[in-house]
Amino acid sequence: MLLVKRIVAAAFMAITAALPSVAQEGSFTISVTFGPSAEVPDPRAGYNGWMSNQTGVTETLMGIDYDLNLYPRLASGIEQTSPTTWRVTLRDGLQFHDGTPVTAQAVVDAITPISQEGQPGHNARIASVLDLAGMSTDGDAVIVFETNSPNAAFPWGLSEPGIAVLGPASEAFPINATGPYIFREAIPEQLYRVEANPDYRLGAPGFEEVQVVVSPDPATAALAFEAGEVDLVINYPETDFERIQETGALGFTAPTARLYFYSVNATSGPMANPLIRRAVSLAIDREGIVDAVLSGVGGVPAGTVVPAGKNWAADIDPVYDPAQAEELLAEAGAVKEGGQWMLDGAPLEIDILTYSSRAALPPTAELTQAFLQQIGITSSIRVGEYGASNDAMAAGEGDMFLQAWVMLPQGDPGSILEFLLKTDGGSNAGRYSNPDLDALLDAGRVTFDQAERKVIYDEVQQIIAADAAMIPVFHVSQANVSKPGLTGYAVHPTETYWLTHETALTE
Repeated sequence: MLLVKRIVAAAFMAITAALPSVAQEGSFTISVTFGPSAEVPDPRAGYNGWMSNQTGVTETLMGIDYDLNLYPRLASGIEQTSPTTWRVTLRDGLQFHDGTPVTAQAVVDAITPISQEGQPGHNARIASVLDLAGMSTDGDAVIVFETNSPNAAFPWGLSEPGIAVLGPASEAFPINATGPYIFREAIPEQLYRVEANPDYRLGAPGFEEVQVVVSPDPATAALAFEAGEVDLVINYPETDFERIQETGALGFTAPTARLYFYSVNATSGPMANPLIRRAVSLAIDREGIVDAVLSGVGGVPAGTVVPAGKNWAADIDPVYDPAQAEELLAEAGAVKEGGQWMLDGAPLEIDILTYSSRAALPPTAELTQAFLQQIGITSSIRVGEYGASNDAMAAGEGDMFLQAWVMLPQGDPGSILEFLLKTDGGSNAGRYSNPDLDALLDAGRVTFDQAERKVIYDEVQQIIAADAAMIPVFHVSQANVSKPGLTGYAVHPTETYWLTHETALTE
Protein backbone atom coordinates (compact mmCIF):
# COMPACT_ATOMS: atom_id res chain seq x y z
CA MET A 1 0.00 0.00 0.00
CA LEU A 2 2.88 2.37 0.78
CA LEU A 3 4.29 1.74 -2.70
CA VAL A 4 0.90 2.53 -4.26
CA LYS A 5 0.72 5.80 -2.29
CA ARG A 6 4.19 6.79 -3.49
CA ILE A 7 3.33 6.00 -7.12
CA VAL A 8 0.09 8.00 -7.04
CA ALA A 9 1.73 10.92 -5.24
CA ALA A 10 4.57 10.89 -7.76
CA ALA A 11 2.08 10.97 -10.61
CA PHE A 12 0.33 13.96 -9.05
CA MET A 13 3.67 15.76 -8.61
CA ALA A 14 4.51 15.09 -12.26
CA ILE A 15 1.20 16.62 -13.35
CA THR A 16 1.62 19.75 -11.24
CA ALA A 17 5.26 20.11 -12.29
CA ALA A 18 4.17 20.14 -15.94
CA LEU A 19 1.85 23.11 -15.43
CA PRO A 20 3.21 26.39 -16.86
CA SER A 21 3.59 28.22 -13.58
CA VAL A 22 6.31 28.56 -10.99
CA ALA A 23 5.54 28.43 -7.29
CA GLN A 24 6.67 31.59 -5.54
CA GLU A 25 7.56 32.22 -1.93
CA GLY A 26 4.24 32.53 -0.15
CA SER A 27 2.48 30.25 -2.60
CA PHE A 28 -0.59 28.27 -1.52
CA THR A 29 -1.99 25.27 -3.41
CA ILE A 30 -5.60 24.10 -3.24
CA SER A 31 -6.81 20.81 -4.69
CA VAL A 32 -10.37 20.55 -6.02
CA THR A 33 -12.32 18.02 -8.08
CA PHE A 34 -13.63 20.41 -10.76
CA GLY A 35 -11.60 22.87 -12.81
CA PRO A 36 -11.97 25.93 -15.05
CA SER A 37 -13.73 25.52 -18.39
CA ALA A 38 -11.58 27.89 -20.45
CA GLU A 39 -8.22 29.67 -20.51
CA VAL A 40 -10.02 32.85 -19.46
CA PRO A 41 -13.24 31.69 -17.77
CA ASP A 42 -15.69 34.61 -17.95
CA PRO A 43 -17.13 34.78 -14.41
CA ARG A 44 -20.59 35.52 -15.77
CA ALA A 45 -20.81 32.43 -17.99
CA GLY A 46 -21.94 29.02 -16.73
CA TYR A 47 -20.71 28.52 -13.17
CA ASN A 48 -17.30 30.15 -13.75
CA GLY A 49 -18.14 32.80 -11.18
CA TRP A 50 -17.92 30.23 -8.42
CA MET A 51 -14.16 29.75 -8.78
CA SER A 52 -13.39 33.41 -9.34
CA ASN A 53 -15.41 34.22 -6.22
CA GLN A 54 -13.86 31.36 -4.23
CA THR A 55 -10.33 32.45 -5.05
CA GLY A 56 -10.95 36.10 -4.21
CA VAL A 57 -10.66 37.40 -7.77
CA THR A 58 -14.20 38.71 -8.21
CA GLU A 59 -16.63 40.31 -5.81
CA THR A 60 -20.37 40.94 -5.94
CA LEU A 61 -22.54 43.86 -4.91
CA MET A 62 -24.06 41.84 -2.06
CA GLY A 63 -22.68 38.89 -0.09
CA ILE A 64 -23.85 35.98 2.06
CA ASP A 65 -22.31 35.43 5.49
CA TYR A 66 -21.68 32.13 7.29
CA ASP A 67 -25.17 32.14 8.83
CA LEU A 68 -26.74 32.68 5.38
CA ASN A 69 -27.54 36.31 6.10
CA LEU A 70 -27.31 38.98 3.40
CA TYR A 71 -24.82 41.84 3.73
CA PRO A 72 -23.55 44.72 1.52
CA ARG A 73 -20.25 43.77 -0.14
CA LEU A 74 -19.17 46.18 -2.89
CA ALA A 75 -22.39 48.03 -2.22
CA SER A 76 -22.66 50.29 0.79
CA GLY A 77 -26.42 49.82 0.79
CA ILE A 78 -29.53 48.92 -1.19
CA GLU A 79 -32.87 50.72 -1.14
CA GLN A 80 -36.21 49.73 -2.62
CA THR A 81 -38.08 52.75 -4.00
CA SER A 82 -40.99 50.91 -5.67
CA PRO A 83 -42.12 47.28 -5.96
CA THR A 84 -39.89 46.91 -9.03
CA THR A 85 -37.14 49.51 -8.42
CA TRP A 86 -33.92 49.08 -6.42
CA ARG A 87 -31.17 51.65 -5.88
CA VAL A 88 -27.73 50.24 -5.07
CA THR A 89 -25.05 52.61 -3.79
CA LEU A 90 -21.39 51.65 -4.25
CA ARG A 91 -18.77 51.93 -1.52
CA ASP A 92 -16.34 54.81 -1.81
CA GLY A 93 -12.90 54.32 -3.32
CA LEU A 94 -13.43 51.02 -5.13
CA GLN A 95 -10.85 50.18 -7.79
CA PHE A 96 -10.51 47.50 -10.44
CA HIS A 97 -7.29 45.50 -10.61
CA ASP A 98 -5.97 47.81 -13.34
CA GLY A 99 -6.34 50.80 -11.01
CA THR A 100 -9.36 52.40 -12.69
CA PRO A 101 -12.29 53.41 -10.46
CA VAL A 102 -15.42 51.30 -10.10
CA THR A 103 -18.36 53.40 -11.25
CA ALA A 104 -22.08 52.78 -11.54
CA GLN A 105 -21.75 52.72 -15.33
CA ALA A 106 -19.01 50.07 -15.09
CA VAL A 107 -21.38 47.90 -13.06
CA VAL A 108 -24.14 48.34 -15.66
CA ASP A 109 -21.67 47.48 -18.43
CA ALA A 110 -20.58 44.32 -16.56
CA ILE A 111 -24.11 43.04 -15.90
CA THR A 112 -25.70 43.90 -19.27
CA PRO A 113 -24.15 40.98 -21.26
CA ILE A 114 -25.67 38.44 -18.85
CA SER A 115 -29.07 38.98 -20.49
CA GLN A 116 -27.81 39.33 -24.07
CA GLU A 117 -27.77 36.15 -26.14
CA GLY A 118 -24.60 35.74 -28.15
CA GLN A 119 -22.45 37.69 -25.68
CA PRO A 120 -19.58 35.83 -23.92
CA GLY A 121 -21.08 36.75 -20.55
CA HIS A 122 -24.60 35.57 -21.41
CA ASN A 123 -26.14 33.34 -18.75
CA ALA A 124 -29.83 32.42 -19.02
CA ARG A 125 -29.87 31.03 -15.48
CA ILE A 126 -28.60 34.26 -13.93
CA ALA A 127 -30.75 36.39 -16.24
CA SER A 128 -33.77 34.56 -14.83
CA VAL A 129 -32.63 35.32 -11.27
CA LEU A 130 -32.25 39.02 -12.10
CA ASP A 131 -35.41 39.33 -14.27
CA LEU A 132 -34.32 42.82 -15.31
CA ALA A 133 -36.45 45.25 -17.27
CA GLY A 134 -33.56 47.74 -17.33
CA MET A 135 -30.64 49.41 -15.55
CA SER A 136 -29.54 53.04 -15.30
CA THR A 137 -27.17 55.17 -13.26
CA ASP A 138 -27.73 58.12 -10.93
CA GLY A 139 -24.32 59.70 -10.79
CA ASP A 140 -21.11 57.68 -10.46
CA ALA A 141 -22.09 55.77 -7.32
CA VAL A 142 -25.73 54.64 -7.76
CA ILE A 143 -27.11 51.89 -9.98
CA VAL A 144 -30.88 51.79 -10.48
CA PHE A 145 -32.30 48.34 -11.23
CA GLU A 146 -35.79 47.88 -12.68
CA THR A 147 -37.26 44.37 -12.53
CA ASN A 148 -40.06 43.05 -14.71
CA SER A 149 -42.15 42.13 -11.69
CA PRO A 150 -41.94 42.54 -7.90
CA ASN A 151 -39.24 40.28 -6.50
CA ALA A 152 -38.40 40.36 -2.79
CA ALA A 153 -35.38 38.12 -3.39
CA PHE A 154 -33.70 40.60 -5.75
CA PRO A 155 -31.13 41.85 -3.19
CA TRP A 156 -30.19 38.23 -2.48
CA GLY A 157 -29.78 37.60 -6.19
CA LEU A 158 -27.05 40.24 -6.31
CA SER A 159 -24.88 37.86 -4.25
CA GLU A 160 -24.87 35.32 -7.13
CA PRO A 161 -21.14 34.80 -7.91
CA GLY A 162 -21.80 35.15 -11.64
CA ILE A 163 -23.02 38.73 -11.16
CA ALA A 164 -19.44 39.84 -10.72
CA VAL A 165 -18.40 43.48 -10.89
CA LEU A 166 -15.93 43.64 -13.77
CA GLY A 167 -14.04 46.36 -15.60
CA PRO A 168 -12.87 46.30 -19.23
CA ALA A 169 -10.60 43.33 -19.90
CA SER A 170 -7.05 43.73 -21.19
CA GLU A 171 -4.07 41.51 -21.92
CA ALA A 172 -2.66 42.33 -18.48
CA PHE A 173 -6.01 41.86 -16.72
CA PRO A 174 -8.18 39.42 -18.71
CA ILE A 175 -10.52 39.25 -15.69
CA ASN A 176 -10.41 42.81 -14.41
CA ALA A 177 -12.16 42.59 -11.07
CA THR A 178 -11.94 44.03 -7.54
CA GLY A 179 -10.93 41.23 -5.16
CA PRO A 180 -7.83 40.55 -3.06
CA TYR A 181 -6.40 38.30 -5.78
CA ILE A 182 -5.74 38.92 -9.48
CA PHE A 183 -6.43 36.26 -12.12
CA ARG A 184 -3.28 35.24 -13.96
CA GLU A 185 -3.92 32.02 -15.89
CA ALA A 186 -6.08 28.96 -16.29
CA ILE A 187 -5.67 25.62 -18.00
CA PRO A 188 -9.04 23.98 -18.64
CA GLU A 189 -9.76 21.23 -16.12
CA GLN A 190 -6.22 21.50 -14.71
CA LEU A 191 -5.24 24.82 -13.13
CA TYR A 192 -6.53 28.21 -11.97
CA ARG A 193 -3.78 30.57 -10.78
CA VAL A 194 -4.08 33.94 -9.05
CA GLU A 195 -1.65 36.44 -7.53
CA ALA A 196 -2.00 38.90 -4.67
CA ASN A 197 -3.57 42.30 -5.28
CA PRO A 198 -1.23 44.54 -3.24
CA ASP A 199 -3.65 47.48 -3.53
CA TYR A 200 -6.68 45.66 -2.15
CA ARG A 201 -8.79 48.12 -0.18
CA LEU A 202 -9.01 45.99 3.00
CA GLY A 203 -5.33 45.11 3.20
CA ALA A 204 -2.67 42.96 1.58
CA PRO A 205 -3.67 39.30 1.03
CA GLY A 206 -2.00 36.52 2.99
CA PHE A 207 -0.45 34.75 -0.03
CA GLU A 208 1.65 36.00 -2.92
CA GLU A 209 0.15 33.34 -5.17
CA VAL A 210 -2.62 30.74 -5.01
CA GLN A 211 -2.79 27.78 -7.36
CA VAL A 212 -5.95 25.71 -7.66
CA VAL A 213 -5.07 22.31 -9.12
CA VAL A 214 -7.64 19.79 -10.31
CA SER A 215 -7.72 16.21 -9.09
CA PRO A 216 -11.04 14.52 -9.96
CA ASP A 217 -10.29 11.69 -7.53
CA PRO A 218 -10.27 12.90 -3.89
CA ALA A 219 -8.13 9.92 -2.89
CA THR A 220 -5.39 11.07 -5.27
CA ALA A 221 -5.59 14.56 -3.81
CA ALA A 222 -5.29 13.10 -0.32
CA LEU A 223 -2.08 11.29 -1.26
CA ALA A 224 -0.66 14.48 -2.77
CA PHE A 225 -1.51 16.28 0.47
CA GLU A 226 0.43 13.71 2.50
CA ALA A 227 3.31 14.09 0.07
CA GLY A 228 3.40 17.83 0.81
CA GLU A 229 2.40 18.95 -2.69
CA VAL A 230 -0.97 20.38 -1.68
CA ASP A 231 -1.78 22.80 1.14
CA LEU A 232 -5.57 22.51 1.21
CA VAL A 233 -7.86 19.79 -0.12
CA ILE A 234 -11.49 20.71 -0.74
CA ASN A 235 -13.69 17.63 -0.23
CA TYR A 236 -11.15 15.38 1.48
CA PRO A 237 -12.16 11.68 1.62
CA GLU A 238 -14.48 11.34 4.61
CA THR A 239 -13.24 7.86 5.40
CA ASP A 240 -9.75 9.26 6.12
CA PHE A 241 -10.78 12.56 7.71
CA GLU A 242 -10.23 11.58 11.35
CA ARG A 243 -6.94 9.77 10.72
CA ILE A 244 -5.31 12.60 8.79
CA GLN A 245 -5.98 15.03 11.64
CA GLU A 246 -4.03 12.73 13.96
CA THR A 247 -0.95 13.53 11.83
CA GLY A 248 -1.25 17.22 12.74
CA ALA A 249 -3.31 18.35 9.75
CA LEU A 250 -6.16 20.79 10.29
CA GLY A 251 -9.67 19.54 9.58
CA PHE A 252 -12.50 21.87 8.58
CA THR A 253 -16.04 20.57 8.33
CA ALA A 254 -19.50 22.14 8.46
CA PRO A 255 -22.90 21.41 6.93
CA THR A 256 -23.46 23.19 3.65
CA ALA A 257 -26.63 24.07 1.79
CA ARG A 258 -25.90 21.32 -0.76
CA LEU A 259 -28.76 18.89 -0.39
CA TYR A 260 -28.82 15.31 -1.62
CA PHE A 261 -32.48 14.67 -2.37
CA TYR A 262 -34.91 12.68 -4.48
CA SER A 263 -37.16 14.34 -7.01
CA VAL A 264 -40.28 12.21 -7.42
CA ASN A 265 -42.36 11.32 -10.46
CA ALA A 266 -45.60 12.89 -9.32
CA THR A 267 -47.67 12.15 -12.43
CA SER A 268 -47.19 8.44 -13.20
CA GLY A 269 -46.09 5.25 -11.48
CA PRO A 270 -46.25 4.48 -7.76
CA MET A 271 -44.68 7.78 -6.62
CA ALA A 272 -47.65 9.68 -8.04
CA ASN A 273 -49.45 8.56 -4.86
CA PRO A 274 -48.43 10.84 -1.96
CA LEU A 275 -49.02 8.00 0.53
CA ILE A 276 -46.38 5.90 -1.23
CA ARG A 277 -44.03 8.88 -1.45
CA ARG A 278 -44.33 9.41 2.30
CA ALA A 279 -43.83 5.70 2.92
CA VAL A 280 -40.63 5.72 0.88
CA SER A 281 -39.36 8.74 2.81
CA LEU A 282 -40.06 7.04 6.15
CA ALA A 283 -38.27 3.87 5.00
CA ILE A 284 -34.95 5.68 4.40
CA ASP A 285 -32.52 5.60 7.32
CA ARG A 286 -30.75 8.89 6.67
CA GLU A 287 -28.44 8.55 9.67
CA GLY A 288 -27.40 5.15 8.38
CA ILE A 289 -26.61 6.61 4.97
CA VAL A 290 -24.52 9.44 6.45
CA ASP A 291 -22.61 6.96 8.62
CA ALA A 292 -22.01 4.47 5.80
CA VAL A 293 -21.42 6.74 2.80
CA LEU A 294 -19.86 9.74 4.53
CA SER A 295 -18.27 8.13 7.59
CA GLY A 296 -20.47 10.21 9.87
CA VAL A 297 -18.50 13.42 9.19
CA GLY A 298 -19.51 14.30 5.66
CA GLY A 299 -23.18 15.04 6.10
CA VAL A 300 -26.17 15.74 8.32
CA PRO A 301 -29.50 13.91 7.90
CA ALA A 302 -32.03 16.26 6.30
CA GLY A 303 -35.66 16.71 7.20
CA THR A 304 -36.09 19.77 5.00
CA VAL A 305 -34.33 21.73 2.29
CA VAL A 306 -32.29 24.09 4.52
CA PRO A 307 -29.68 22.91 7.06
CA ALA A 308 -30.99 22.98 10.63
CA GLY A 309 -29.98 26.09 12.54
CA LYS A 310 -29.41 28.18 9.42
CA ASN A 311 -31.44 31.12 8.22
CA TRP A 312 -34.72 30.00 6.51
CA ALA A 313 -34.69 26.48 8.03
CA ALA A 314 -38.06 25.16 9.19
CA ASP A 315 -38.20 22.99 12.31
CA ILE A 316 -38.63 19.64 10.56
CA ASP A 317 -36.61 16.64 11.73
CA PRO A 318 -35.84 13.64 9.51
CA VAL A 319 -37.91 10.60 10.52
CA TYR A 320 -37.03 6.93 10.04
CA ASP A 321 -40.05 4.74 10.80
CA PRO A 322 -40.36 1.54 8.72
CA ALA A 323 -43.45 0.43 10.63
CA GLN A 324 -45.32 3.62 9.80
CA ALA A 325 -44.10 3.31 6.21
CA GLU A 326 -45.79 -0.06 5.92
CA GLU A 327 -48.99 1.36 7.41
CA LEU A 328 -49.02 4.03 4.71
CA LEU A 329 -48.45 1.42 2.00
CA ALA A 330 -51.47 -0.49 3.23
CA GLU A 331 -53.49 2.72 3.32
CA ALA A 332 -52.45 3.30 -0.32
CA GLY A 333 -54.07 -0.03 -1.26
CA ALA A 334 -50.91 -2.14 -1.42
CA VAL A 335 -51.01 -5.73 -0.13
CA LYS A 336 -48.01 -7.59 1.28
CA GLU A 337 -47.59 -11.12 -0.03
CA GLY A 338 -44.63 -13.27 0.96
CA GLY A 339 -42.60 -10.26 2.09
CA GLN A 340 -43.26 -8.31 -1.13
CA TRP A 341 -45.67 -5.41 -1.42
CA MET A 342 -48.12 -5.78 -4.31
CA LEU A 343 -50.01 -2.91 -5.93
CA ASP A 344 -52.87 -3.57 -8.35
CA GLY A 345 -51.85 -7.21 -8.55
CA ALA A 346 -48.20 -6.54 -9.48
CA PRO A 347 -45.05 -6.16 -7.35
CA LEU A 348 -44.50 -2.60 -6.13
CA GLU A 349 -41.33 -1.58 -7.94
CA ILE A 350 -39.54 1.77 -7.94
CA ASP A 351 -37.04 2.85 -10.60
CA ILE A 352 -34.27 5.04 -9.13
CA LEU A 353 -32.22 7.33 -11.39
CA THR A 354 -29.00 9.13 -10.50
CA TYR A 355 -25.61 10.17 -11.90
CA SER A 356 -22.00 9.51 -10.98
CA SER A 357 -20.23 12.87 -11.09
CA ARG A 358 -20.62 13.16 -7.30
CA ALA A 359 -19.14 10.13 -5.58
CA ALA A 360 -21.78 9.91 -2.84
CA LEU A 361 -24.74 9.60 -5.23
CA PRO A 362 -24.53 5.94 -6.39
CA PRO A 363 -23.90 4.48 -2.89
CA THR A 364 -26.73 6.61 -1.49
CA ALA A 365 -29.03 5.15 -4.13
CA GLU A 366 -27.81 1.64 -3.30
CA LEU A 367 -28.49 2.08 0.41
CA THR A 368 -31.92 3.50 -0.38
CA GLN A 369 -32.56 0.38 -2.42
CA ALA A 370 -31.54 -1.77 0.56
CA PHE A 371 -33.81 0.13 2.98
CA LEU A 372 -36.76 -0.22 0.60
CA GLN A 373 -36.06 -3.93 0.25
CA GLN A 374 -36.16 -4.30 4.04
CA ILE A 375 -39.85 -3.35 4.05
CA GLY A 376 -40.69 -5.29 0.90
CA ILE A 377 -40.37 -2.75 -1.93
CA THR A 378 -38.35 -3.80 -4.98
CA SER A 379 -36.29 -1.14 -6.72
CA SER A 380 -33.79 -0.78 -9.54
CA ILE A 381 -31.00 1.76 -10.03
CA ARG A 382 -29.84 3.38 -13.26
CA VAL A 383 -26.70 5.51 -13.12
CA GLY A 384 -26.06 7.81 -16.07
CA GLU A 385 -25.04 11.36 -16.86
CA TYR A 386 -26.98 14.12 -15.13
CA GLY A 387 -28.62 15.36 -18.33
CA ALA A 388 -29.68 11.90 -19.47
CA SER A 389 -31.10 11.06 -16.04
CA ASN A 390 -32.95 14.37 -15.89
CA ASP A 391 -34.41 13.80 -19.37
CA ALA A 392 -35.49 10.27 -18.44
CA MET A 393 -37.21 11.58 -15.33
CA ALA A 394 -38.96 14.32 -17.29
CA ALA A 395 -40.16 11.69 -19.78
CA GLY A 396 -41.69 9.63 -16.96
CA GLU A 397 -39.12 6.85 -17.32
CA GLY A 398 -38.11 6.89 -13.64
CA ASP A 399 -39.84 7.12 -10.28
CA MET A 400 -37.15 8.83 -8.16
CA PHE A 401 -34.19 10.97 -9.26
CA LEU A 402 -31.35 11.37 -6.75
CA GLN A 403 -29.65 14.76 -7.17
CA ALA A 404 -27.31 17.10 -5.28
CA TRP A 405 -28.02 20.85 -5.40
CA VAL A 406 -26.90 23.85 -3.39
CA MET A 407 -30.33 24.96 -2.21
CA LEU A 408 -29.35 28.50 -1.21
CA PRO A 409 -26.74 29.69 -3.72
CA GLN A 410 -27.89 33.26 -3.18
CA GLY A 411 -28.94 32.71 0.43
CA ASP A 412 -32.66 32.89 -0.42
CA PRO A 413 -34.86 29.79 -0.86
CA GLY A 414 -37.33 31.23 -3.35
CA SER A 415 -35.70 30.78 -6.75
CA ILE A 416 -34.46 27.21 -6.21
CA LEU A 417 -37.80 26.00 -4.84
CA GLU A 418 -39.55 27.63 -7.79
CA PHE A 419 -37.18 25.88 -10.21
CA LEU A 420 -37.65 22.48 -8.55
CA LEU A 421 -41.26 22.36 -7.39
CA LYS A 422 -43.42 25.06 -8.93
CA THR A 423 -45.82 23.69 -11.54
CA ASP A 424 -43.99 25.52 -14.33
CA GLY A 425 -40.53 25.26 -12.71
CA GLY A 426 -37.67 24.93 -15.16
CA SER A 427 -36.10 22.02 -13.23
CA ASN A 428 -39.31 20.29 -12.13
CA ALA A 429 -38.39 17.00 -13.80
CA GLY A 430 -40.91 15.05 -11.73
CA ARG A 431 -43.73 17.38 -12.83
CA TYR A 432 -44.95 17.91 -9.27
CA SER A 433 -47.89 20.31 -9.08
CA ASN A 434 -49.60 21.76 -6.02
CA PRO A 435 -51.69 24.95 -6.35
CA ASP A 436 -51.26 25.76 -2.65
CA LEU A 437 -47.48 25.48 -2.93
CA ASP A 438 -47.49 27.58 -6.13
CA ALA A 439 -49.49 30.29 -4.36
CA LEU A 440 -47.09 30.37 -1.42
CA LEU A 441 -44.06 30.57 -3.69
CA ASP A 442 -45.69 33.47 -5.53
CA ALA A 443 -46.41 35.14 -2.19
CA GLY A 444 -42.80 34.68 -1.09
CA ARG A 445 -41.63 36.49 -4.20
CA VAL A 446 -43.82 39.58 -3.67
CA THR A 447 -43.74 39.82 0.14
CA PHE A 448 -41.02 42.27 1.14
CA ASP A 449 -41.09 41.93 4.93
CA GLN A 450 -38.43 39.34 5.79
CA ALA A 451 -40.23 38.08 8.91
CA GLU A 452 -43.35 37.48 6.85
CA ARG A 453 -41.29 35.73 4.17
CA LYS A 454 -39.84 33.43 6.82
CA VAL A 455 -43.38 32.38 7.80
CA ILE A 456 -44.24 31.74 4.15
CA TYR A 457 -41.18 29.58 3.48
CA ASP A 458 -41.72 27.68 6.73
CA GLU A 459 -45.17 26.77 5.40
CA VAL A 460 -43.66 25.86 2.03
CA GLN A 461 -41.29 23.44 3.76
CA GLN A 462 -44.14 21.96 5.80
CA ILE A 463 -46.10 21.24 2.60
CA ILE A 464 -43.05 19.69 0.96
CA ALA A 465 -42.59 17.39 3.95
CA ALA A 466 -46.28 16.48 4.34
CA ASP A 467 -46.74 15.74 0.63
CA ALA A 468 -43.24 14.31 0.09
CA ALA A 469 -43.00 16.64 -2.89
CA MET A 470 -39.30 15.88 -2.77
CA ILE A 471 -37.43 13.60 -0.38
CA PRO A 472 -34.42 15.20 1.37
CA VAL A 473 -31.70 12.73 2.39
CA PHE A 474 -28.76 14.72 3.78
CA HIS A 475 -27.00 18.05 3.67
CA VAL A 476 -23.43 17.35 2.70
CA SER A 477 -20.76 18.66 5.05
CA GLN A 478 -17.62 19.70 3.25
CA ALA A 479 -14.70 17.89 4.86
CA ASN A 480 -11.59 19.91 4.00
CA VAL A 481 -8.03 19.40 5.21
CA SER A 482 -5.11 21.84 5.31
CA LYS A 483 -1.57 22.07 6.53
CA PRO A 484 -1.23 23.31 10.13
CA GLY A 485 -1.44 27.05 10.61
CA LEU A 486 -4.22 27.99 8.18
CA THR A 487 -6.13 30.97 9.56
CA GLY A 488 -8.96 33.12 8.24
CA TYR A 489 -10.67 30.16 6.61
CA ALA A 490 -13.88 28.22 7.27
CA VAL A 491 -16.33 26.11 5.28
CA HIS A 492 -19.02 28.38 3.86
CA PRO A 493 -22.57 26.98 3.63
CA THR A 494 -23.00 28.08 -0.01
CA GLU A 495 -19.60 26.56 -1.00
CA THR A 496 -18.85 29.73 -3.01
CA TYR A 497 -16.37 31.44 -0.63
CA TRP A 498 -12.83 30.20 0.15
CA LEU A 499 -10.26 32.99 0.35
CA THR A 500 -10.36 36.46 1.83
CA HIS A 501 -7.49 38.89 2.24
CA GLU A 502 -7.15 37.57 5.81
CA THR A 503 -6.66 33.92 4.85
CA ALA A 504 -3.03 33.02 5.63
CA LEU A 505 -0.74 30.13 6.51
CA THR A 506 1.35 30.75 9.62
CA GLU A 507 4.23 28.67 10.89
